[in-house]
Amino acid sequence: MRALVLGLGLVLGACGGPPAADVSMSGPRWLVLDPLPDMKSFSTTSHRSQARPHAEVARDFLDLTFAMESGRALERMTRFEEPITVSMSGEVPATAPGDLARLLGRLRSEAGIDIRETGGPAAVSIEFVTRQRMQALVPTAACFVVPRVSSFAEYRAERRNPQVDWATLAERERVSIFIPSDTSPQEVRDCLHEELAQAIGPLNDLYRLSDSVFNDDNFHTVLTGFDMLILRITYAPELRSGTTRAEAAKALPGLLARLDPQGRPGKAAPPAPTPRAWTEAIERALGPTGSDRTRREAAIRALHIAEDQGWQDARMAFSLFAVARLSMANEIATAVAAFIEAARIYRTLPGGEIQAAHIDMQMAAFALSSGQAAEAIILCNRSIPVVTRAENAALLATLLMIRAEALRLQGHAAEARASRLESLAWARYGFGDEVEVRARMSEIAALTPGRLAETVPGEQGDSG
Repeated sequence: MRALVLGLGLVLGACGGPPAADVSMSGPRWLVLDPLPDMKSFSTTSHRSQARPHAEVARDFLDLTFAMESGRALERMTRFEEPITVSMSGEVPATAPGDLARLLGRLRSEAGIDIRETGGPAAVSIEFVTRQRMQALVPTAACFVVPRVSSFAEYRAERRNPQVDWATLAERERVSIFIPSDTSPQEVRDCLHEELAQAIGPLNDLYRLSDSVFNDDNFHTVLTGFDMLILRITYAPELRSGTTRAEAAKALPGLLARLDPQGRPGKAAPPAPTPRAWTEAIERALGPTGSDRTRREAAIRALHIAEDQGWQDARMAFSLFAVARLSMANEIATAVAAFIEAARIYRTLPGGEIQAAHIDMQMAAFALSSGQAAEAIILCNRSIPVVTRAENAALLATLLMIRAEALRLQGHAAEARASRLESLAWARYGFGDEVEVRARMSEIAALTPGRLAETVPGEQGDSG
């Protein structure tokens, strides 16, 4: 299940992911009146897995496959044993068919899974419903997947019955994914990636993974090379529905030698278990309820647990990130120090570049708000290629917006306008609704020293 969490965008505003402080807007709401350009979207790309010790990959596969997000152990693995068909129904967003086709193409080519879209009844039914209808049943879900049903109406009727309990499956034959029809194109695509991966593959998420969608931190928005390797293992002929953890562990060394020749046998130290208290503190810190004070207290509690555990992995970095985001209003020095340390850790981890790019965006917003245009541009330029490879249009648009404002401060009007127009094209995919796009641009403009003093007509005539 992809959970609802607070904004992962601007350091002084909200976007989609972990929490952010709100912007205080005292001036005009709409500072940017450029006509919106055509939407930009990502073409089909592949994401290579970074070489890891095979023992480490095996450990992660076992922990992902033989447990659920709740921590409940699964005695046997399940998967589809026949070719997988996928269908979409409901109010299908315009961008969804193309994004699904690209995802299915990647699953075939990178994970070796026999999976195709069909117009009729399917093994995996993707139904689009309004966010209001969906969250009336599952309030904290951005989207979710359920076994043994083929429609939202069927799920509504069966949701309290053992039929929809994943742990009761012997084999996967029929599942449904529910996604809001009234959300941004990027959120639709992200839900397709995360929920389809769990519909056909592992049911667990691990906060320690820095290079995976199978992680509730929501930094990776599309399936990574590591995720494709995990799915390729899941559908390897050496495994099947009914395989136990011990049987899978025995098969994995030979299986990985065949599927991941660039990896190395090596050894993997067993990771420190994640205490439930840390997970609960993180969920409270990043959740949509509670005051700023109680969320910050929860983030500090998570950080103290991480320190007590001696972690130096993604869990420590994420704890620092949460503290930083929730310290912005009153503890700026604490926030900056926590961001810097989180970025240092992330840059040592596989796939941690995208997390570091989120932090660069935060620091670029700091720089912009204090008039340090050159520093803001350096931070944005460093992260834009990383974010483009990660296919995060919302973050890419935000970085381009910050760069546009910084260029404008330097007097580079033409370059600023080009960056702003490019950001708007990506923002149409990342944020969707025109009101959201223009609100985001206005929030970033409001960070720029002296920006709110300008008149709206001047923006129209300004080439930067």
